[in-house]
Formats: sequence, structure tokens, C-alpha cells
Amino acid sequence: MQNFRSYKLAVQLYKKCLKLKLERHLQDQINRASSSVALHLSEGRGRRTMKDQRRFFDIAFGSLREVQAILDIANAHPDIIDLADKTAAHLYKLLHTLKHG
Repeated sequence: MQNFRSYKLAVQLYKKCLKLKLERHLQDQINRASSSVALHLSEGRGRRTMKDQRRFFDIAFGSLREVQAILDIANAHPDIIDLADKTAAHLYKLLHTLKHG
């Protein structure tokens, strides 16, 4: 995973999400969703076919959108919102490349 920028960003995002102080149900949900981003990116990276990779990366992207929604609902600090947006941009580019590259 050394050169997998999207994964590294997802791990950073997960670690920041763990430190948030949210209502219990939102904290549980953001912890699951943010870990899902990193885990699905990792699993997708290990798949041999582009179709399999794309499937796992799509799931990661959906989980990332869930994280972004929770951050919005919780009026999170702009720094973590920016990190989530940066992660989304990297993942979007990765998906676009797999679909059209």
C-alpha cells in the first residue's frame, strides 16, 4: 500500500474520525463507514481484475459519501471535511481511470 495515495488518505480520515466527539449513534456509524473506506480500498487493490477492483472501490466511495454526510450533519471542523473531500477526489479519479482508462 506504499504508493496507494487514496488508501493512505482513507487511513488518515479514519484516524481523525475516531477522535470526533459525536452523538453515540453518529460516532458508531462514522467509525464503521470510515473504516469501510480504507478496508475496501485495500481489498480492491488486492483483486486481479479491474472489474473486481472497481466493485470494491465503488463500495469504498459509497462509504466515503456516508462519512461526508455525517460530517455535514455534525457540523464538523473544516479540516476533517477538507480531508474527506480530498479523499473523495482521489477515489473519484481512481474510479474514473478504471472505468475509462
